[in-house]
Amino acid sequence: MTRHELLQKITTFPLIAEGLTEELLAGDFTSVFRGQGIEADEVRRYQIGDDVRSIDWNVSARFATPYVKMYREERELSVYLCLDCSASMMCGSPMSRFEQATLTAALIAFSAERSGERLGAVFFDKGISQFFSARKGKRNTFTMINEALNIAENSASSFSRLGTEKRAPAGSNLKDALSCLGRILKRRTLIVVVSDFFCMNWEQEMGKLCQKHDIIAVRITDPLDTSLFNVGLIAMEDPETGVRFHAPTNFSSFRSAWETWHNDRSVSWKAIIRRGGAAAFELSTADDTVASLIHFFKSRRRRR
Repeated sequence: MTRHELLQKITTFPLIAEGLTEELLAGDFTSVFRGQGIEADEVRRYQIGDDVRSIDWNVSARFATPYVKMYREERELSVYLCLDCSASMMCGSPMSRFEQATLTAALIAFSAERSGERLGAVFFDKGISQFFSARKGKRNTFTMINEALNIAENSASSFSRLGTEKRAPAGSNLKDALSCLGRILKRRTLIVVVSDFFCMNWEQEMGKLCQKHDIIAVRITDPLDTSLFNVGLIAMEDPETGVRFHAPTNFSSFRSAWETWHNDRSVSWKAIIRRGGAAAFELSTADDTVASLIHFFKSRRRRR
C-alpha cells in the first residue's frame, strides 16, 4: 500500500473518531477517559452519611469538629501509543503489518484527540526510535501519524530489495519500550500497544504496567499465519535476522505444523495478556480497521 493510499484512509478517520470515542467512553476504560477522582478540592463539615474514611483529621483537630475532604474529578489524563516499527512488522498481505498498525494507531489517536485527551507515543524496534511527550491538539496527532507514514514509506522501499543485500540483525525490544513507559508515567494512563509480538521477555514488564495503568494489547496478524498455500518449495527469509530457508509448502504435514504453531502462539499470547490484566485484541492485515475496532469496544461494553 502506498503512502497516498494510507493517507486517503486516514483522512476519513476524524469523521469516524467521534463514534469510536463514545465506545471508548462506554467501555472498560471509562476511568481513564473520565478521570480518577483523586484530586482534593476542598473541605467541609462532616454530615451524617459521609464516609468516615474521607475525614481530614488535621482540619478536624484544628476546629474541634469533624471535617471531610471533597474531591474533584481529575480530567487531565493521557493516552499513549506504543508502536512496533521492527522489521517483522513490515511484512504481510494485502497490506503490511505495520500499515495496519499505523491505521489502528491513527484511529486511536484521533479518538483521543476528539475526547480532549493528551496523546503521547513510543515507537520502537531494537530500541526506542521515537518518543513523543503527551500533548493535546491536532498538530501533535498529525505529527505522530506523519512519522509513522514516513516509516512505512521507507520500509516499503527497503523491503523491495529484500534478498538482494545483507542486512544487520534487527530486533523488536518491546521490553524496553514498556519499561520506558513504566518509568515516565506517574498518573494512570491508557496505553495501546500495537505489535506483532514477535519478541521475547516482555511479559514481566507488561504485568508491572498493568498494575498501574489500563492497557490494550493489539496483536497484528496476517492470513498467511494460519493459511499457507501449496506453492511448492519456496524461499523464505526472516526479516529480523536475514536467515533464509526453503519451506516445502507442498507437504501437508508442513502446512499443518505451520498452522498449529501459529494457533498455539495465539492462544498462549491471549492467556498471557489477560492474566496480566490487559485487554487482548487480534487484528489481521485483511481486516477492516474501523469496523474491527468498533466491534472490539462494543463487545467489551456488552460484557460489562
